[in-house]
Amino acid sequence: MSRPLEDYGLLGDTRTAALVAADGSIDWLCLPRFDSGACFAALLGDSRHGRWTLAPRGAFRTAGRAYREDSLVLETRLACAEGEIRIIDCMPIRGDYADLVRRVEGVRGRVPMRTEFAPRFDYGSTIPWIQSEGRRTHALAGPDHLTLDAELPLTTAPGHAVAEFSVAEGQTVDFRLAWSAPRQPPPRMLDVGERIERTTRWWRDWASRCDYRGEYRDAVVRSLITLKALTYAPSGGIVAAPTTSLPEHLGGVRNWDYRFCWIRDATFTLMALLGAGYADEARAWREWLLRAVAGDASQMQLMYGADGERRLPELELDWLPGYAGSSPVRVGNEAATQFQLDVFGELMDALHQARTHGIPPDPDAWRVQRSLMDFLESDWSKPDNGIWEVRGPRRHFTHSKMMAWAAVDRAIKGVTVFGLDGPVDRWKRLRRDIFDEVCERGFDPDRGTFTQFYGSRSLDAALLMMPDIGFLPATDERVRGTVAAIEKELCRDGLVQRYTMDADTRHVDGLPHGEGVFLPCTFWLADNYLLQGDTGRGRDLFERLLSLRNDLGLLAEQYAPEEGRLIGNFPQALSHIPLVSTALNLSEPPGPAQKRAESGG
Repeated sequence: MSRPLEDYGLLGDTRTAALVAADGSIDWLCLPRFDSGACFAALLGDSRHGRWTLAPRGAFRTAGRAYREDSLVLETRLACAEGEIRIIDCMPIRGDYADLVRRVEGVRGRVPMRTEFAPRFDYGSTIPWIQSEGRRTHALAGPDHLTLDAELPLTTAPGHAVAEFSVAEGQTVDFRLAWSAPRQPPPRMLDVGERIERTTRWWRDWASRCDYRGEYRDAVVRSLITLKALTYAPSGGIVAAPTTSLPEHLGGVRNWDYRFCWIRDATFTLMALLGAGYADEARAWREWLLRAVAGDASQMQLMYGADGERRLPELELDWLPGYAGSSPVRVGNEAATQFQLDVFGELMDALHQARTHGIPPDPDAWRVQRSLMDFLESDWSKPDNGIWEVRGPRRHFTHSKMMAWAAVDRAIKGVTVFGLDGPVDRWKRLRRDIFDEVCERGFDPDRGTFTQFYGSRSLDAALLMMPDIGFLPATDERVRGTVAAIEKELCRDGLVQRYTMDADTRHVDGLPHGEGVFLPCTFWLADNYLLQGDTGRGRDLFERLLSLRNDLGLLAEQYAPEEGRLIGNFPQALSHIPLVSTALNLSEPPGPAQKRAESGG
């Protein structure tokens, strides 16, 4: 039986990440990158697919766990009849090797312990050779080589290594796991305690740069640390999540690989980082965006690999049963080949916001934007797959057209505000044409709401971004009507699902329905309340969302109100980004939403 996602904590080194359960089992780890094959994949199956357990022998319980303050160093207390121990887990910031260190500390009594190291390379499909050299254990297969150093010898058997030991109060036992490439010499043994302290200091130094000092500081810093952990340091790209195929509906088929970087997150990410004082990270993200989309504008994708890779072929891994029996398990993402018009607006807006907020201009940025505008002028009127990447017929999605308007608007601002060169009169006519079409064809006057696509009766929570980008003010009756319709038709237990799920949208999507409420959309609803001046409703909804985090402050992509649990890939950048933004919006104005709205339109 799959554990609830709430049971998991995140470890990371800004190049990859691991998930460790509350009982000390590491059930997910991809090495050496986020999108590499997993060596521990029990998250999507069971113990046969790779994990590393570390816990008391016999019956025990989790007595508590927490990150060290302002860090990504996790401490988990496990108690049993004989006493209590503490496990300290972290992934040191990458040096010559990707590594993960674990320390067991005796807290009370003398606790009998057991650890089982059972890696399975290539997402649980390959059983490696396990070889022992004293207190060093090797796991090898193909291009992968794991070296486990321990303060005690492990007994090896085909496919795993085991040790049983005891820890008394005040004693420590250390482990260090490192990945090395073929023909790279194994790492030298290191002081685990020193690695833990250095990693703690690194995260605390980084967290200390946060400018936000409001009442939600702990939640904001935890979300920022999570976003930093999801950053691929060599490129500055931020992956949507460190996991693949965690389902949008338990037992369902909507199981996608999120270990890539989405252009749709561009402006949200930039504004959250800038608002919290992380200009260096915002600049790195801007530079990643420019490199990733460089080339012919007609070939721009909605997502890329962590280094900007374009080919993300989608495969199904039939040997994995999936989380909670949700299959298929997929790696790669076919949606990368879709035409998604809204990403042009997100990219243009991100580059505009970078200029507006003082990030030094990049000489290539305006050239890229001019190329994007040349493409948009001829192609904005075509149907697309929409922000939700529907795997069915292309449609004239209202949100997509709205973001095309935003792209043109930001191009105009480049000329009128920043003195850049461009055919501003022609762009102004185009901006007016798109605006008029959206208001005429995307609005249902009988119901007083904008709809998901032209001619439909379906609703789309992405339209909550309309005032945020400056298309219409939050106080406009058409926006108020859209918010009211979303509250009535898309809310479940006060939380927002992405779009209408009826016969009409089944045809659009082409897949069986079933998913939770979408947490980012619910943050967008809170921002609408704030932009309308209803701070009380905005704060109440924000605090409701905070209550959905697990005990470590982490959010998934979605939430299942009926089951009362997080679902979807975890932890999800697009849930933590608006958490930061909404907290900033609740502080002294103007917040990111107001700044973004004021910079457009």
